[in-house]
Amino acid sequence: MSPDLGAIAALHPRYEADHRLLVLELEHGKANEMGSEQLGALEALCALLEEDASVACLCTTSRRRSRSGKPIFIAGANVTERVGWDDARVKAHVLRQRALMQRLRRLPLFNVVLSHGVTFGWGAEYVLTADYALATPEASFALPETGLGILPGARGTAELAQVVGPAQALRLGCTGEVISGTEAQRIGLVQELVDDVDAGLARVRALADLLVRRSPTAVAAFKRGLLDGLGRPEEERLAIEAAAYERCVDSGEAALGRQNFAAIVAGEAPAWGPRKLE
Repeated sequence: MSPDLGAIAALHPRYEADHRLLVLELEHGKANEMGSEQLGALEALCALLEEDASVACLCTTSRRRSRSGKPIFIAGANVTERVGWDDARVKAHVLRQRALMQRLRRLPLFNVVLSHGVTFGWGAEYVLTADYALATPEASFALPETGLGILPGARGTAELAQVVGPAQALRLGCTGEVISGTEAQRIGLVQELVDDVDAGLARVRALADLLVRRSPTAVAAFKRGLLDGLGRPEEERLAIEAAAYERCVDSGEAALGRQNFAAIVAGEAPAWGPRKLE
């Protein structure tokens, strides 16, 4: 069954049922800048995907180009909408963004970002919500916030060093230097380079086809267990793993896997049950 995409129309969604893949091809504003309207659509997206297990994989990308032909993924936050806001409203808005980014990071499915073009500020922080990130040769990344008297406040300051290490995070956040997709892969901000958006989507579909063969409960439990364990001592990580494993057993998915082991090895996927997280 296809998910109801009406509430997220601002994100230009497309559901590919054969792959259980939801693609967001951003196309809004002057440069895909993220403002209040898009935040609301992303919050609706989270609510949808937290409840509807028909989507196995989410991919966000863009084919947007500027008038001069420069490709754009997400050029940053919509700063112009904040003209006239007082400090309290700005702080509340950024708190909302930070909570949204954390929610996106914890979605109970496989989340991919495919960057093609300018990926600055909020766009670079959005990459940090992905489980796996791809970039084209035309992608570029930067954190310009310190030049505006602020800092990356939507998890960028809190999480970037976890992904690329303190030295690279300090380089990007303190200097605002623009880096290429190749450099982003070298430092670990993205995991793969692809020729263009079409090649990237082909790669995402290949990953999605692997995902649809797997238990939604087991995938969600693995992701939660892995993320919950980051930065914790080994004893705590093992306890989290044990709880996640037992969740799969208690859901009945482990028994279903045992019963269909021969068929699974032969390349067939059983009718996994609905996703269960508790």
